[in-house]
Amino acid sequence: MVPKMKKPEKKCEHTIKAMCIESDGSFNCPQCGMSISPDDVNDDNYQIMDTKVVNDELAELVIACGKCGCIIKLTGFQQGFDA
Repeated sequence: MVPKMKKPEKKCEHTIKAMCIESDGSFNCPQCGMSISPDDVNDDNYQIMDTKVVNDELAELVIACGKCGCIIKLTGFQQGFDA
């Protein structure tokens, strides 16, 4: 008989819509408040975990906060805008 594995502790996971992000692309981690910005030049503040592309456009970006490890899913990039 295989022993049952312990269930992992509930991880912090949040979804943020792109329209709720500041115009410069920055936002705070919902768990610890760490400032996360696309201008960060290293992986200290966040790490990109996954991307989802639909029709050659970014649809979803999943990152992990560099301070608390919270998983943050950024959605709503495909809102249809006129050029």
